[in-house]
Amino acid sequence: MKGHSAETQGVKTLLGDPKKAVIRLAIPMIIAMSAYTLYNLADGLWVSGFGQDFFTNEVITDVGPDALTAVGFVLPFFMMLYAISTGVGIGGSSALSRKIGEKDKKGADNVAIHSIIYTMILGVLLTLILFFSSESIFSFMGAEKTAKMTVSYGKIIFAGGIFLFFTNVAYSILRGEGDAKRAMYAMLFGSMLNIFLDPIFIYTFKMGVTGAAYATVLSMALTSIILFYWLFLRKNTYVSFNFRDFKFSKKISLDIFKVGLPASVQQLSMSITMLVIQLIIMRVTTVGEDGISIYTAGWRVIMIAILPLIGMVTAVVSVTGATYGAKEYEKLKIAFMYALKIGLIGEIIIAILVYIFAPQISYIFTSTPEGMRIQAGLIDFLRITCLFYPGAAFGMMASAMFQGTGKGNYALIATVLRTIVLALPIAFIFTFYLNMDITGVWWALVVANLIGSLVSFTWCKIYIRNLMLCNEKVENTAL
Repeated sequence: MKGHSAETQGVKTLLGDPKKAVIRLAIPMIIAMSAYTLYNLADGLWVSGFGQDFFTNEVITDVGPDALTAVGFVLPFFMMLYAISTGVGIGGSSALSRKIGEKDKKGADNVAIHSIIYTMILGVLLTLILFFSSESIFSFMGAEKTAKMTVSYGKIIFAGGIFLFFTNVAYSILRGEGDAKRAMYAMLFGSMLNIFLDPIFIYTFKMGVTGAAYATVLSMALTSIILFYWLFLRKNTYVSFNFRDFKFSKKISLDIFKVGLPASVQQLSMSITMLVIQLIIMRVTTVGEDGISIYTAGWRVIMIAILPLIGMVTAVVSVTGATYGAKEYEKLKIAFMYALKIGLIGEIIIAILVYIFAPQISYIFTSTPEGMRIQAGLIDFLRITCLFYPGAAFGMMASAMFQGTGKGNYALIATVLRTIVLALPIAFIFTFYLNMDITGVWWALVVANLIGSLVSFTWCKIYIRNLMLCNEKVENTAL
């Protein structure tokens, strides 16, 4: 069948020079994630009221700090959907790249089909649960003056959950077979479309923050159509999808979920951290809902700052998966250390720039008269959390390597250590016992990340060393 050759260019890249493979897979993802993060930034800007005078002469009431707060209340739950869909995708991508390393084409096809089916089942189920429980969820979260706005925005976002699930697993399948460029094209399309649609729905259609939700869902739906065409109609990917003869395989399911389930829980731990941090802000600090606005705006800056790492992480999962499957552990080590080195240097530079230009960055989110009330707090957030970035390089690369080699539980433990075991108790101690108020929350995020990431990196180095020692023993025994 056309396009389903034994080795595509992406597969050759995975099995070639590890440094070149990391760069060739990372660059398209960094570009794609840059666009995605630019969309997140633009979304925050439009919702905060930035550029309102340019698009309309009328006052749109559902924008500004309160709208940012509404988005902030929804964000942890959106991240939960993202976490689970990404987890299944990572599990599928890891298993797929290992099958490619083993030169098992039929096994790779089965992994891809299982990934699609599982993600769609979970997508429908979770979308329905969140949609119909929105009001109860946000009431518990403490949304009062922004309750109506929050529920309206949340229901629309949750309704589009099925598209989020499909796009994430499709991206992972493409990356798993080394086709990072097409994953990049789809992500670029969705992000750019969202940036274009946001001001139209928010200001031209006068829909306010709910318009931002409609723009997001429509962009994901159209991106899903493109990905569906590539995977199921054009059929020029490495993997083939033959559902007629499909049978569930316990072995393949376990292979996906032994990485995918921990990866989902790993991502969920970050969402849980966001959720608890918001509860601490609302119930322990003195700033209330303005603290949610600061956290929402500031977190978007963090996501921009670490986007090079996110691109490197996707490359590390695929390359280490392929090298592990081929039992080429020296290549695995080279890929991991090379990605870490580049990521660390980049994050140090970004941290310096964010610290210097924190006032200018904060102004972007606080340009309206109402927004000025959170400007000083946002500057503090940006300058404290810039120390987060270099530490994240160690933790994220270690988790990616564990995922690539099928050790999803290791990646989960490493992430939970820094996001829950350390971050939440430290945040409570800093705010409640040391009376640091909301700055204690920001410092807790930094301290927990640095400690947890260094522990993860040390563990990762020991794991790679043991892989190489075991391989040497096998080779010596064979001789």
